[in-house]
Amino acid sequence: MKPVWLRQGYIPDSETVEVRQALREHDVYTVCEGAACPNRQQCYADGTATFLILGKNCSRRCGYCALAQGKPQDVDVTEPQRVAAAARQLTLTHVVLTSVTRDDLADGGASHFAATIRAIRALDPAMTIEVLIPDFQGDDRALHQVLCAGPDVLNHNLETVEGLYAEVRPGAHYRTSLQLLQHAANHDDHHGTALVKSGLMLGLGEQQDEIRVALTDLRNTGCRMLTLGQYLQPTKQHLTVQRYVTPEEFAHWQQQALSMGFSSVVSGPLVRSSWHAAESYRHCR
Repeated sequence: MKPVWLRQGYIPDSETVEVRQALREHDVYTVCEGAACPNRQQCYADGTATFLILGKNCSRRCGYCALAQGKPQDVDVTEPQRVAAAARQLTLTHVVLTSVTRDDLADGGASHFAATIRAIRALDPAMTIEVLIPDFQGDDRALHQVLCAGPDVLNHNLETVEGLYAEVRPGAHYRTSLQLLQHAANHDDHHGTALVKSGLMLGLGEQQDEIRVALTDLRNTGCRMLTLGQYLQPTKQHLTVQRYVTPEEFAHWQQQALSMGFSSVVSGPLVRSSWHAAESYRHCR
């Protein structure tokens, strides 16, 4: 049974109509639905959503993720404009974009991320944009494409500690993710430098010293923004929860991360990558 601190108040569908209508009208997807985020009703009620681009099917089979797995769909070149239109209709001030992993594409989908960033900028230059990207299999050229489009925040989740990578993220590599974050933090051109962000799930069996090492590794890349949340098993076919981390321990890790030099740390049982993303961005700026 889930502990009491993971229970959420009921939010009627009537309070989420505006967001759902905009998504249907422009035929765009959200990771809120695809990944079965526990906060989706709250975010929709607040008028926000995290857009999922490049289809619904992921080319990897991570043990924690609820996104559909299977043959990826063809890239829809009209999607960037539709996402931009939906963001404008929702009068978002901070837009969060993410995608399934697309190892089948030569650039991992980087050019599509860049096209979506530019489409949003064309409709509303004042919107700030955060991208949560896959690892692009360590391809610096793909990362460069995204960064040159000028996102305000470049997010790539480390997800878990190094010792659990083979089980939690098969097909990914701990050091590859750290290297991507470091290259993003060091990237600087006429577009400016994006704030670098990452996140960890707790409750997968990691030890306290492993968490501390992962936070140190993240900070050493130049990562400034951090999210820490509880792993929740989406289906019985996914990895089981090893423990439920208390709110007090999340508060402890928040203070530890801040003492390491992170500028923004959002830490709690229901925290996800884009939870209060706009507020975190404003705090860092």
